[in-house]
Amino acid sequence: MSAGPGAAPRRVRSVYVHAPFCARRCVYCDFAVAVRKTGDLPAWIEALTGELAHVDREGLVRLADRLETVYVGGGTPSLLGPSAMFELADVLGSDRLADPSLEWTAEANPESLTAEVAEGWRSAGVNRVSLGAQSFDPAALRWMGRLHGSEGPQSAVQVARAAGIDNLSVDLIFGLPAHIGRSWADDLRRLVGLGVPHVSLYGLTVEAGTALGRAVREGRETPVDEDQYRDEFLMAADVLTRAGYVHYEVSNFARPGFESRHNSMYWRGRPYLGLGNGAHSFASPVRRWNLRSWEEYRAAVAADSSPESERETLDETARALEAIWLGLRTNRGLEEPATGTARADLLSTWIEGGLACASDGRFTLTTEGWLLLDRLVIDYDEAGPG
Repeated sequence: MSAGPGAAPRRVRSVYVHAPFCARRCVYCDFAVAVRKTGDLPAWIEALTGELAHVDREGLVRLADRLETVYVGGGTPSLLGPSAMFELADVLGSDRLADPSLEWTAEANPESLTAEVAEGWRSAGVNRVSLGAQSFDPAALRWMGRLHGSEGPQSAVQVARAAGIDNLSVDLIFGLPAHIGRSWADDLRRLVGLGVPHVSLYGLTVEAGTALGRAVREGRETPVDEDQYRDEFLMAADVLTRAGYVHYEVSNFARPGFESRHNSMYWRGRPYLGLGNGAHSFASPVRRWNLRSWEEYRAAVAADSSPESERETLDETARALEAIWLGLRTNRGLEEPATGTARADLLSTWIEGGLACASDGRFTLTTEGWLLLDRLVIDYDEAGPG
């Protein structure tokens, strides 16, 4: 993606693979999904095989001999059945997945993570599962269009553990409309009770092309309440940190040693290859992304054409801004600016206002600061390096 004529291909050690199939599209969903009762495994494997062959022919990037992380997201990868990860291993090359330190994550919905799927995944080498729970509240689950019941997350955690997969992450959504009557405190209590080592929290967003976006435009639903959004985010951070989780990224909490290595690779700006419809790839300074439609992506690969939709080359200014954004969204933070600079003055203001803290030559945003992340990134960038 970034190699010039005659340059050696960039080696990537992390791969994202998109599985687009979902049994139902949730009310808020703006992802690149294809609604199917079951996943089309043969077509998926054929398309991925074709895309990877095209990547090899293009010669700009190459998969390393040993991969460090693989992440299968969606969509709902668990709809593809118990043999899917064996077949994916054949596509990527089993030798590349042989490193015992490999982190191989696959996403699942509670209702489709059966014992057969979990056992098949574990046998293939999957050692981390991310469960899309979103809520434990029956009314909230119905409003979102989720297919599992309130006991679904607990059952799925038990299924995964029985198959030998203990490295588990659970997703929850906060900021749901108040009229639903969901108790966020109760959802957090039940989440902590699962005892999983990783949690991802996402605030509800209203995307224009979704069912929720249409409902808001037509006045049938209310926009997200900013005060509620703030209060629920702060409550979650307090509950989870008290329960022993480290708030290591804006949306992510982990027991020590269970941080997502794959996502951390994104936040550190490392190169990665994305396969599948809508998947993004990055090798500085170039980012590219595939066609979002499953059918269009599949047709392009079948025609032996590139499924790439667009690409962008980040200039020095854009790379500097992205480095600030990536640094401030994690608890690694950034190096403290030089004394006497506009950025140092700005940081002092943030610290006084409870938005940041500093130690050992680095500074990070506080939980309150993370609520204002995008604005603070712009302010820090505009303050300039000098």
